[in-house]
Amino acid sequence: MTATMAPADPVPGLLSPRLRAMTVGSVALISLLAFEALAVGTAMPTVARSLDGLALYGLAFGGAFAAGVLAMVVSGIWCDARGPGAPMWHGLVWFVVGLVVAGTAPVMSVLVVGRVVQGFGSGLLSVALYVIVGQAYPEVLHRRIFAAFAAAWVVPSLVGPALTGLIVEHLGWRWVFLAVPAVAVPAALFVRPGLRSVAGTAVTGPPAGAAARIAWACGAGVSAALLHIGGQQRGASAVVVTALAIAGLLLCAPRLLPAGFVRAARGLPTVIGLRGLASAAFVGAEVVIPLMLSRERGLSPTAAGLVLTVGAVSWSAGSWIQGRIPAPASRATLPRAGLVCITVGIGTVAFTVAPGTPVLVGVLGWAVAGLGMGLLYPSLSALTLELSGPGEQGRNSSSLQLGDSLSAATVLALTGAVLAAGSAPGPGSYLTTLTVSAALALVGTLLATRVSPR
Repeated sequence: MTATMAPADPVPGLLSPRLRAMTVGSVALISLLAFEALAVGTAMPTVARSLDGLALYGLAFGGAFAAGVLAMVVSGIWCDARGPGAPMWHGLVWFVVGLVVAGTAPVMSVLVVGRVVQGFGSGLLSVALYVIVGQAYPEVLHRRIFAAFAAAWVVPSLVGPALTGLIVEHLGWRWVFLAVPAVAVPAALFVRPGLRSVAGTAVTGPPAGAAARIAWACGAGVSAALLHIGGQQRGASAVVVTALAIAGLLLCAPRLLPAGFVRAARGLPTVIGLRGLASAAFVGAEVVIPLMLSRERGLSPTAAGLVLTVGAVSWSAGSWIQGRIPAPASRATLPRAGLVCITVGIGTVAFTVAPGTPVLVGVLGWAVAGLGMGLLYPSLSALTLELSGPGEQGRNSSSLQLGDSLSAATVLALTGAVLAAGSAPGPGSYLTTLTVSAALALVGTLLATRVSPR
């Protein structure tokens, strides 16, 4: 008699009955976090004029960023101790309350308070959603759900500025803040049924070293806020504030990242380092491209902005591709391919500094760089969960997002300093920043083989 093996249970899809509501709710929440982050930048000049608060303009961004840094660390500790449910709900409450406070603010100082509360909620939510992925989705779906998260960031980048402009023009800037809670609360309720299947770890108190991590997070948050404030200064004060901020980040950030991060130790430290390098490279180039194309090549602001849109679309395409190809034999394959694309893409954009190079060359280069980000980001997020042991998903997810955010903030500050040097930005400053960005991606390419532990 021949024995027959029972067929393996089919792997559920992201929209299978068990996961559908959680997928829709999680992607909607990520999209709302992305929209609010992008919309505030568009609306804030109008807000500052309306509330006569230009002096607090930088703090409105820096305060929210600092609160988010602290919240990421708190959320990671909380998720590992009790599971992601509580930090997700608390994050939603903080996020909504902050939006309401900002949207009803009578003066700029109150709006800054609302932004800080909102930023703290965003930090709690973003880490909790990563841990939910790790605990509620099978590993084979991790790259796909993170691809959906990437798309949830890309879509607001395409429509967010235009939509925000319409809201500010026809409804008033307050609705940029007040309209989001009406969608955020129902989106969170979609996630609620799936959270019942996610059990928290049996820890009776915070893990060892939690208080020290929170203290270092406060230092990193203050330093990050100073970076934003320094970017609003001019002359010697800008140099002093930016230098103090970077020194503070160099002191505090390594204490919040995995041991071995600075020397690119194999495994998780390199995974998180690659995410930071890629983010720094892409953001450093992204902030230069519209300025270069408009000042040196005569493109209108709209046309220069459309070049960035090409990169956003290709980012989404890269995320979709990496989520549907079979798992590579090596963990390094997708990160290395992504970093090669980023290096080549930014290097190609740098050629457009020369007047004789067609602008189309730069557009194609930026599309290649966006494709690389799409291949890289979701795959590194999935690797972070894969390399996390029991009770470590929260800490490691917060480290991944911290490295990403702090690297981008530091490069933005340094790029601003390069562009501000001299009387006006010129070809030399554009070429310098683009070359540095390409070099950062190249370093990541060389380190990519170290994502696998020995």
